[in-house]
Amino acid sequence: MNWFFIFFFVSGFCSVLYELVWLRLSMAQFGVTTAMVSIVLSVFMAGLGLGSWASGRWLRERHRSRRFSALRLYALIELLIGVSGILVQLILLWGRRVLEASLLSSSLIYYFVAGLWITFTLLPWCALMGATVPVAMSAIGQTFPQETRRSFSYLYMANVGGAVAGTTIPLFLIELFGFRGTLRVGSACNTLIAISALALSWYLPQREPAAEETAISSEPSSTNAAILALLFLSGLTSMAMEVIWVRNYTPYFGTMVYAFASILGVYLLATFIGSVVYRRWSERRTQESPAIWSLLAACALLPLVVAGPGIQITRLPRLLIGVAPFTGLLGFITPMLVDRFSGGNPAKAGAAYATNIVGCILGPLLAGFGLLPIVSERWALVLLTLPWLVIGLAPLRRADLRLASRVAISGCMGIAFGLIIAGKGYEEAFPERRVLRDPTATVIATGTGMGKQLLVNGYGMTLLTPITKIMAHVPLAELDRPPQNALAICFGMGTTFRSLRSWGIPVTAAELVPSVPRMFSYYHDDGDQVLASPLSHVVIDDGRRFLERTTEQYDVITIDPPPPLQAAGSSLLYSEEFYRAARRRLRPGGILQQWLPTRPQDDPVDVTAVARSLRNSFPYMRAFLDEFGIHFLCSDQPIPKRSAAELLQRMPAKAITDLAEWESPNDDAVAADNLQLTTLLANELPIEQLTSLSPDTPPLTDDRPINEYYALRKRFHPRRVESVSLTP
Repeated sequence: MNWFFIFFFVSGFCSVLYELVWLRLSMAQFGVTTAMVSIVLSVFMAGLGLGSWASGRWLRERHRSRRFSALRLYALIELLIGVSGILVQLILLWGRRVLEASLLSSSLIYYFVAGLWITFTLLPWCALMGATVPVAMSAIGQTFPQETRRSFSYLYMANVGGAVAGTTIPLFLIELFGFRGTLRVGSACNTLIAISALALSWYLPQREPAAEETAISSEPSSTNAAILALLFLSGLTSMAMEVIWVRNYTPYFGTMVYAFASILGVYLLATFIGSVVYRRWSERRTQESPAIWSLLAACALLPLVVAGPGIQITRLPRLLIGVAPFTGLLGFITPMLVDRFSGGNPAKAGAAYATNIVGCILGPLLAGFGLLPIVSERWALVLLTLPWLVIGLAPLRRADLRLASRVAISGCMGIAFGLIIAGKGYEEAFPERRVLRDPTATVIATGTGMGKQLLVNGYGMTLLTPITKIMAHVPLAELDRPPQNALAICFGMGTTFRSLRSWGIPVTAAELVPSVPRMFSYYHDDGDQVLASPLSHVVIDDGRRFLERTTEQYDVITIDPPPPLQAAGSSLLYSEEFYRAARRRLRPGGILQQWLPTRPQDDPVDVTAVARSLRNSFPYMRAFLDEFGIHFLCSDQPIPKRSAAELLQRMPAKAITDLAEWESPNDDAVAADNLQLTTLLANELPIEQLTSLSPDTPPLTDDRPINEYYALRKRFHPRRVESVSLTP
């Protein structure tokens, strides 16, 4: 049996590895949007459920064959899964090229075609992953019949344990080998499982396939229906709550991949511990306490207080207290219900597990598209917990319920309702605020005057600063011709978009979060007027996907990705592939403006990686240092070195007024602008110096997102440049 534990531990590790990398590759090929993420994750989970259900049915028909070896079939399935580590990345890349060639401009049609491509690409391999559980249960029945009845919980425990490792180890593999290299590691692991299982099939004796399928649950049909309903509900609420937890904990953990890995890691680790407890508990008992359901409801509501602004504790305890009790109980309950429903029968286990996965598919959709756009995270969590509150209260109607159980249930319910009353949302920390919600994020606008803030899922995005005006005016003024139009990628507070519009040209802005542009008037009094102009065009889309889908040409493209530089998914707006797409959308002589939110002395590795990506994508570059980061100007033609006075002479009057808006309102506008531009131009950085700060660092690409995956190098090879010399 230890071999089966090893197989499913490694298999669980590989499944999370594939899910992580396939999601990222799909985002790189088809866009970083909520809809795209939902498509990939839904297809992944649907494949698991389909494979579990279909393999169970197939095994029920196949068990009469005396030549059938379930362990050898399992070896074949693992080998095929290993093949997916090589093929999927190639098929996704092919799909991107097909969609680019199709020139689809409709976002709805694009999503439909991309969704179909992802479905046909991922579904077969994910179905194979789901099939491993019933097939391995059948193999256990053929080799260790005494372990049959609780075989699902054994495999489940091993699989979740491997998944815990899958939340952390792939992050280090990606940093070392990139996404493609990480997939090869996963493929090698699956191949090793296949070889080991095949060898084991020759060693272990196989019993006659007679009694394997007689282990049928003796529960009445009404009880079986209740078990399936509970499995569906546990999958639905756990995955829906995970979406809410991400929003709840982002203000404390940030937006880095390691933050999301922490949430998932705690989730799976607690689930693993719960499954271990169930395995030991089930050796001596078969009936759980009626209070377990009310306890589950109370634990589900813990984030209402623990993740709120009123409690002052450090990040990890905040996460552990808020998430671990609920998921630990689910780790106990889920294998208990499947074991009880299946009685060791692979077909019934496959159906039960598939039911749970159907709930897992619908949960994120319910939370992301049904609840969070309408209600706060607090009330979304309460609504998802309501079914468990009802289930928890139900045993109180039983006349034979023991007094201890009644007291326990009543106590848990009291705690649950107390948490509902005491809970507060993160936005309540800001007395003056405007809050908007959509499927992508919760957006908070707060503050007054120049101290206004924009928070997306509780994380600060930008400030009212002249730097965002310079992003617009300098590249437009450097053009050798009057500009015809411009594109701003990432809307933020809308300052850069507004400054581009001050030139009197058509301006398009691409913004991922729908609620962000709706806050424009909070930061700028004339925001509604600017947006109402026929020259203003705001597109809700991933900026990179918009670039690859549009046929429009621009004179200037400005890019100000969301901070920090290490934010998850941000590398897709700093990679060579992105810059090549941007260059195709520039007219000859057009200028790409990229602002990098870090300074060379603070992060030389990431600065080098981005600078090399830009150098490999554009023949001409200039870079300027400001108090917060670096301005890059890139073009396919030489960018003249003009003085501040010359740049001002090339700017229209409205643009000059806009540039001086926050500098010296009581002084001469031209003098204020001249000082501001002179300071920036005096801080020009040699490109050769930026590309050589970290000699061993490769350019940033989709496959090597150096800025996002940094734990090993910052732990073992920290680099810091004490000073940076400027050009005279």
